[in-house]
Amino acid sequence: MRFMVLVPGSPESEAGEIPSTELLEAMTSYNEELVKAGVMLAADGLHPTSRGAKVRFEGGERRVIDGPFTEAKEIVGGYWIWECSSREEALEWLKRAPFDGGTEIELRPIFEAEDFGDQLTAELREREARMREQTAERDVE
Repeated sequence: MRFMVLVPGSPESEAGEIPSTELLEAMTSYNEELVKAGVMLAADGLHPTSRGAKVRFEGGERRVIDGPFTEAKEIVGGYWIWECSSREEALEWLKRAPFDGGTEIELRPIFEAEDFGDQLTAELREREARMREQTAERDVE
């Protein structure tokens, strides 16, 4: 099972402050454990929303909204993509993350092809498989 782990932004990350060397060391050590265990598939921190944008879709119109975004409690500051055997295993890994101060980290399963049942036809499954193959090839280059 794959999971997305969503790390919230903070007033510090929104201000563009770089984490301390101590926090970077703790996070790097934790990430190394995830990699050695074969859990981590991807992970990245995100720049502040002041460097981002949103696109609002209304009918045929597309409107770009430049950051920063004011709802700081809903800002994603980073993420991991993990592969674990179960939700319980993912939660055990998450409990070991080097966070403090009341930080809440969100864990969400990622849809797999079988989750879509008959709605994902054989043709759609084949197209999806081709896209994943192309993406994997690009990652190798």
